[in-house]
Amino acid sequence: MEHPAPAAPAPTRDGQTDLIGAIAEAVRDGNNRTVRRLLSRFADGATVTDLYALCDALRTVRRRPV
Repeated sequence: MEHPAPAAPAPTRDGQTDLIGAIAEAVRDGNNRTVRRLLSRFADGATVTDLYALCDALRTVRRRPV
């Protein structure tokens, strides 16, 4: 069963919302290289609100069995 990437709370900026979803999906897929690349992009423009949104999104991620 597929679990869609959780939506980030409204206070995040538009570009960061999509990036948070992509990070959550990469974590769920276990794609470490992509996670590192996306986190680097995220860090360039992240605010405190964005960090809380990322934490919320990652809390709901369930990794796929390998």
